Amino acid sequence: MVLSVSLTGCAAIGAEAGYGARSSASGTATASAQASGAPSTTEVERGQTSTGAKTSGASGSAQLPGLGPRTLAQVPRNTRQVVLVTGDGKDSSTSHVALYRRTDAGWKPGATWPAHNARNGWTNDHHVGDHRSPIGVFTLTDAGGLLADPGSKLPYSQSSGFTISGTGFKGEPLVGSFDYVVAIDYNRRPGTSPLDWTRPLGAAKGGGIWLHVDHGGPTHGCVSVAQEHMKELLRTLDPDQHPVIVMGNAECLAR
Repeated sequence: MVLSVSLTGCAAIGAEAGYGARSSASGTATASAQASGAPSTTEVERGQTSTGAKTSGASGSAQLPGLGPRTLAQVPRNTRQVVLVTGDGKDSSTSHVALYRRTDAGWKPGATWPAHNARNGWTNDHHVGDHRSPIGVFTLTDAGGLLADPGSKLPYSQSSGFTISGTGFKGEPLVGSFDYVVAIDYNRRPGTSPLDWTRPLGAAKGGGIWLHVDHGGPTHGCVSVAQEHMKELLRTLDPDQHPVIVMGNAECLAR
């Protein structure tokens, strides 16, 4: 089952949040994905609960740090891998990422990595161009990148459509940002390449929010970590473990 849940009970933080298969942090960035019909500007924000998705409630999830009962309730019962992205503040573009796996003894953490999110921080009502990352719990079902599959357990689509150029918000080069990506299932069709441009919630709600390689600056809406950490995620996230990403600023996730 596919889960896409936004934490709508958390007060709205901003108008939108976004990022795309075309640009990773700069409105001037370009990618060959645009020429192939892939999204020109993408993002991710508020999602919808999937039909029939069963969530865990607080029981069994209490060891995921910093998460309040409402957030914990969105983690599916069958999920055994959680990518936890905790933003440093509602208007901050920096965050940290940790991968947790569920064991018989509870949730076991992996290493914590520095990360970037959208330039303007976080929102639970994302729209195109707001430069904020979506708050919520989203499934992780598909991966891809410009480079060859490094051993991904998720379905992996290698394509020149992940080529990107230009500079980010701090003037940093964006080349290589999409060498490896994991699609976040916000306003997209699971089971397809991250480059798929289907937007079930409509184009205004954005799409194409990914985990991808960090380029040293804020994103338009995605979450980025170092290349070695992206490779580790790709080799670890397992469809049989029903992985999800829990993402947002710390204050909102704690509710």
